[in-house]
Amino acid sequence: MVRSDQPRLDRIAYEQTAPGVVAALRALGKAVEDSGLEPSLVEILKIRVSQVNVCAFCLQFHLNRVRKLGVAPAKIDLVATWREAGIFSQREAVALAWAEALTLMADGPIPERAYADLESEFSAKEIAFLTAAIGLINAWNRVAGGLCFTPPIPAERFPTEGRA
Repeated sequence: MVRSDQPRLDRIAYEQTAPGVVAALRALGKAVEDSGLEPSLVEILKIRVSQVNVCAFCLQFHLNRVRKLGVAPAKIDLVATWREAGIFSQREAVALAWAEALTLMADGPIPERAYADLESEFSAKEIAFLTAAIGLINAWNRVAGGLCFTPPIPAERFPTEGRA
């Protein structure tokens, strides 16, 4: 995949051009936030979906957020290889499997096992909000990835790289 050096439409311009869309996406995000799901779990799912969808903006955005939540650096580093890492709880693992299944559903039907595993760890309400969170990040990935939003790399992480 070739990434443009310049955003097709930057994040600020998108927010000004489509304020109703941004408001709707943020409202869905607020509903997920208020659902009672663990914020760290939701952020880990958003990281994994953004990796699958190759969305640099969303990946960096949610890496920034999960670090502020105090998630162990090793866990953050191993999200892409969660099945092999051995450090994710059963609850996290079934949620990650669900996130991948929903994100890749164009490739084939979602396995019944993925849903059955989800039911073993989450209530119906939690499943509803997990599914909404996954749908939301997929929507943001298409917006931010499709328009090539510039990733929000924290200045303190790379203070001299790429700066004149």
